[in-house]
Order: sequence, then structure tokens, then C-alpha cells
Amino acid sequence: MSHEVFVSGVGMIPFAKPGKHQPYTQMAATAVQAALADAGLGYESVQQAYVGYVYGDSTAGQCALYDVGMTGIPVVNVNNNCSTGSTALFLARQAVATGAADCVLALGFEQMNPGALGSVFNDRVSPFARFDAATEELVGHGEIPLALRYFGGAGEAHMREYGTQISTFAKIRAKASRHAANNPLALFRNVVTEEDVLASPVLWPGVMTRLMACPPTCGAAAAIVCSADFAERHQLDRSVRIKAQAMTTDRPIAFEARDMREVVGFSMAREAAGKVYEQAGVGPDDIDVVELHDCFAHNELISYEALGLCPVGGAEKFVCDGDNTYGGKVVTNPSGGLLSKGHPLGATGLAQCTELVQQLRGTAGQRQVEGARLALQHNLGLGGACVVTLYERA
Repeated sequence: MSHEVFVSGVGMIPFAKPGKHQPYTQMAATAVQAALADAGLGYESVQQAYVGYVYGDSTAGQCALYDVGMTGIPVVNVNNNCSTGSTALFLARQAVATGAADCVLALGFEQMNPGALGSVFNDRVSPFARFDAATEELVGHGEIPLALRYFGGAGEAHMREYGTQISTFAKIRAKASRHAANNPLALFRNVVTEEDVLASPVLWPGVMTRLMACPPTCGAAAAIVCSADFAERHQLDRSVRIKAQAMTTDRPIAFEARDMREVVGFSMAREAAGKVYEQAGVGPDDIDVVELHDCFAHNELISYEALGLCPVGGAEKFVCDGDNTYGGKVVTNPSGGLLSKGHPLGATGLAQCTELVQQLRGTAGQRQVEGARLALQHNLGLGGACVVTLYERA
């Protein structure tokens, strides 16, 4: 039996650059307290907690939550790379949907270091070994950090097949900045133009400039999910429900296709989105607003196609026609996305959740997508996992 699941409280803190943030315990506790206040609920009512982070020691979730309350509840620590926050949400929703709990907290936080992502445990096989080998074979450019090669390589594959211009990635980044200008919680709120993006330092000639990559970020976000009965008993907000959700992991095509778009999860995303559309009985044309995983402008472009927002090969036209922003077909990343809002790995999925809940409640202020009824979330973690979530205004 599956119970309806509502998101009755959300909270996040302003994202910050490494070195300009509070300790992770304080960031996490502040986000949880904001979500509880938004729901109008005390922590003693929370029955389980799923806490996500990528860079941190075991049981850091307990350490963070003990600053909120020590109520003896199950606390499960979650790490699924950049999809960690949505994985915590997936588990929280599943607990409520199956009746295992009535009120569950999903929390994500990250305290990051400056610079490119790197491995912490170098005395054992890396979980990215197969991804790195495929990237070396398909892309080369060993002087470029791997994350840039992953997603730049995916963008380059799209450029080769469809003639996509580097200026299209610059348009995506410029759009992100215009959206973030209206988000007080975003890391970067300065508006940049397509020309500014193209003029920023070159990371990969002809493929990527610095402004096309998201920055390392610190922050936290949280959500309270609950059953209909619990929400009614406690007079909680029931205006936003999780209508459908799916998590996928890699299939052999990730490496067998010999295509960097597959290495970075194109088929994972397409499969997860397809499952969500089927569960909900809707299609991509029904979606009003999307928060998708734009760790690089290149991944935003290929994700349009993976999520069915435009035909495969049609992403450049989708961007150039303005169908990815206000006044177009579907507003993507009204928060500013990872490119402008920032990307604290464990918190990103729950920050996306926060934005979409606010959009469906009609409380997003200057970012509001008029009449938003269905909102889609896409959160990707290489290694790999993809979580796609559909929210509905109840």
C-alpha cells in the first residue's frame, strides 16, 4: 500500500564559498530549524531522519542533528555523490509512502574545500575508475581536471553530432545568472551576459570557460515529509505532494556506447524521468517548472533532452528560442541552479526541493512561475545515481 506523501516544510541557508561558511553542524541545524519552523512542527514529532553529505566522517548526520535534539530516532547517513540530497529525500518519501513512518526529515549539507573535486581515499580502488578510464579513452586531455573532462566531454559530443555552438552553453549560464539575481539564497547574484561567459578564462578551448562550471560551495537544506493523516492531525501544510519519484543507476550502456553523454548519465536520467512520467500519468509537456542538475552548462543542455523537455538533438534550438526560461515552454532552474546558486553536494537535492515547493506554493517572489502546478526535479550523481521527483500542487 502506498500512502500520499506531502512536503510540509522546507528550509535552507544562503550558500557560501569555502572558507566563508559556518561549521557543518551549525549550517545543518539552521536548515533543519528553518524547515521545522516552515512546517510549524517541533523536532520531537520527527520519527526518522535521512541525512546526506559527501565529504565527512561517518555519523556526521547524528553530530549535526544532536544540535537540534537528541530524541533517539533512527538517523541514517546517506552518500550518493552529487545526488545525495535527493537520495535522502527518496528514502524519506519511501518511509512515509510504505507506512513505516508518518513524519520524516530529509537533510543535506556539505562543507567543501576550494578547487576541483578530488578523492579522499587514495589507497584503494576509486569508485570512478571505470568512468576515468572511459573518459581517458574518449576525451584524453589529462591536464584538465576530471570533472571538467566528464561534462565538457559530454558537451563536446553534442557539439560534434549536432553542431551545437559554445555560445549556446554561454546562453545557459547567462540565463542562470538572470534567475539567481532574484534569489537571496544564491551564491552568485550578479548578472552576466553571454559575452561575459565567453570572455571568462578558458578551461577547455572551444568547449568550456570558467563561468560554465559550478563553483565549490558550502551549505545545507532540509525538508519535512509526512503522510496525509499526520498532516491533518497536526494541521500542517498539504499544498504540495510528491506525485512520483524514481531513482536509477547505471546500465552497461554507460560504457558500451562509447559516448561521454552516456558516461555522465544521459540514459540514467532518461530512464528515471520516464518512470516518473509513467507513474504520474503525465508527460514532459505538462511540466511548468524544473530544477535540474546543471553542474556544468553542458549538462543542463543534455539534460533537456534526457528529461524529454525537447527532442534529442533539439536542445540548442530550445535554448535559442528561449523555451528554457520565463515566457518559454518551461522555466528551468528559477533558483539560478547549481551554476549560480552553488552546489554543496549533499545539500543540492534538498535545495532543489525547497525551490520547487516554494514555486508550487506560490511563495517564490520575483522568481515565481505563474500558475505552476507540476514541478520536476533532476539530481545526478556520477558513479552513479539519478533521482527524478515530480511535485504537484495539491
